[in-house]
Amino acid sequence: MSWSLYRLGRWAFRHRKGVLVAWLIALVLAGTGAATLSGKTSDNFSMPGLESVEAFDLMKERNPQAAADGATARIVFEAPEGAKVTDPEYAAAVTETVDSFAGQDGVVNAVDPFEAGQVSPDETVAYTTISYAKQSIDLSAAQVDALEEAPEIGREAGMTVEIGGDALMEIPETGASEAIGVVVALVVLIFTFGSLVAAGMPLLTALIGVGIGIAGITTLTGFVSLGSTTPILATMLGLAVGIDYALFIVSRHRHEVMIGRDPEEAAGRAVGTAGSAVVFAGLTVVIALVGLSVVNISLLTEMGLAAAATVAIAVLIALTLLPALFGFAKKRIVKGKIPGLRQHDPEADDHSDKPAMGQRWASFVSRRKAVVAVLGVAIAAVVSIPVMSLEESLPDDGTAATDTTQRKAYDMIADSFGAGANGPLLVVVDTAKADDAEAAVGAATEAIEGVEEDVAAVVPGQPIPDADLTTITVVPKSGPAEAATQELVGNIRDAVASVQDDTGAEVYVSGQTAVSVDVSEKLADALPVYLALVVGLAFLLLILVFRSLLVPLSAVLGFLFTIGMALGATVAVFQWGWLSDLFGVDTPGPIISILPLLMVGILFGLAMDYQVFLVSRMREEFVHTGDAKAAVVTGFSHSARVVTAAAIIMISVFGSFIISDMAMIKPIGFGLAFGILADAFLVRMTLIPAFMAIAGKSAWWLPKWLDKPIPNLDIEGDQLTKRLAAQEQKEPASTGAAGSR
Repeated sequence: MSWSLYRLGRWAFRHRKGVLVAWLIALVLAGTGAATLSGKTSDNFSMPGLESVEAFDLMKERNPQAAADGATARIVFEAPEGAKVTDPEYAAAVTETVDSFAGQDGVVNAVDPFEAGQVSPDETVAYTTISYAKQSIDLSAAQVDALEEAPEIGREAGMTVEIGGDALMEIPETGASEAIGVVVALVVLIFTFGSLVAAGMPLLTALIGVGIGIAGITTLTGFVSLGSTTPILATMLGLAVGIDYALFIVSRHRHEVMIGRDPEEAAGRAVGTAGSAVVFAGLTVVIALVGLSVVNISLLTEMGLAAAATVAIAVLIALTLLPALFGFAKKRIVKGKIPGLRQHDPEADDHSDKPAMGQRWASFVSRRKAVVAVLGVAIAAVVSIPVMSLEESLPDDGTAATDTTQRKAYDMIADSFGAGANGPLLVVVDTAKADDAEAAVGAATEAIEGVEEDVAAVVPGQPIPDADLTTITVVPKSGPAEAATQELVGNIRDAVASVQDDTGAEVYVSGQTAVSVDVSEKLADALPVYLALVVGLAFLLLILVFRSLLVPLSAVLGFLFTIGMALGATVAVFQWGWLSDLFGVDTPGPIISILPLLMVGILFGLAMDYQVFLVSRMREEFVHTGDAKAAVVTGFSHSARVVTAAAIIMISVFGSFIISDMAMIKPIGFGLAFGILADAFLVRMTLIPAFMAIAGKSAWWLPKWLDKPIPNLDIEGDQLTKRLAAQEQKEPASTGAAGSR
């Protein structure tokens, strides 16, 4: 493969104009599609087989007009201090607000709080629930405008009015985050190379790749429903891996030019060696992301496939557009010196009297390998301790930023009606096969009332017209994301389990809170299966890459430390509230359900990136010298500076998303940034070298029965080097023979 990539690099160098034009055309076409064909994003997702979801489907099938899965909004009214919402002037404003939705297109129901009893005991707060026929993504601009303007009636009367619910779904914006990540990446690249030309190339190619990927995703929104976080995740990964992959190839190319090779030859060798590592590093990321589809959640599948496509584009650009830019730069790749900074060749042999930091660190780890290994494992174990108390839930208005109207409405309801009022459970009784429908509903109600713990109120059954369905509303004492509410869902299901046998009616526990509980449980159950699948496939891939069993084993075991530390730190900050002010966590609470799966998928792929880049250089040295211990030090010293820069860039890109106000984005950015920090510096650059030093030549052991059937992928470029050396020997001989003739 290295030979094919070598030829590709030289071809792109020679045909640089055509390659550049082709990628620019792709960027323009993708941008045009995004500008003309894009649609809306939605965070609604499907998950078949859940009881709570089946109840919604049943209600929709029996009576589509009921709009069981339609958008909802809650307008909360609070009277001025010393007054009550039941006072004539304020009650009139509330009633006028509710009446403004009557007959409005797409509104199924607008509840009068005075008739429904949605007035606080002290009569200072009331709220109305507005139900829509369509989901929030499908609401028209006129409907959204009408909802946003509705509170003005109450505000003009002197009341505080806020809007909650999913009808006003926010579209995340992260432009400032991306800019911060890009600026930090540029600074790191400048200090790494000491040259603007070399520093600019990884950034330019990454931005082009991200532009094509995000524009493509935006275009797809016009044809399929994609989540609002999908392009953000793709941007995170596209920037991070795009810069990192280009960084490794640029570093190798500059090294080849600095030792005197022709720029075209240097481009070929850079793509043939570092490019091989990029291909397999990218492949592990793609495998991990595509593997998210096994969970069978549409939102996760979309996010995984979109991010995987963006990573694939980053790999293709690194292998083609980058060598084309080398062709334009030629020997200027080692010029463009910045005053005050020294030109660096991160991969050059260090012949100075004072060894570089990377060499000194690798030598220290090799000498104190046992102590380093024990201390490293101990640190990883301690940081991972918070994982034991991990709680999961889906985001709701209670996780929104404190200055948003959604969060204010949520807090007003919680303070006046109890936390559970924000997440009532909906028990659906299907009486189609019941002998006595009224008796069946009564039996279900009695069973629910028997569950005394954490039940604040049970609202009598409300029949759905012409559907043989009755809904019973259960208001918990605890909030939607609290563990007590999750336990209540299970307790109610246990309590009503006998109703079907006794009456013939089927009972479903549903509502958005129950959906959140069911989704969290399914995701938790899917995590071990997903982890086994991804780790298993990557383990096989790494056997092909390194022709070893122990190196891939150390890689995946090291990842378990990484994911433990990343999740542990995330729980400590976002669930326990440690350093919450520093990271802008308004309200600590359960971790978003999809976060562990996302972190496993993304961090595994990225962790294998550093494993491939670091250990492939060690293998390269071992193949050339046969000295396993020296190979650890030499290989590490060649790649440490570049891997350090790559890790800092990736941490900066992910970390910049921590400033986002979106409940899903902030913890993802933090978890990925901390995960890369732990993986790059503790696992890959400390524990792995210690293991390699302990194992010695045994690290490269491969059973004879496995050696023959496994193809030699030559990721370290040994076969490429031998082939090129043989060609160089033939060329002078051929020239001499021609001259004699």
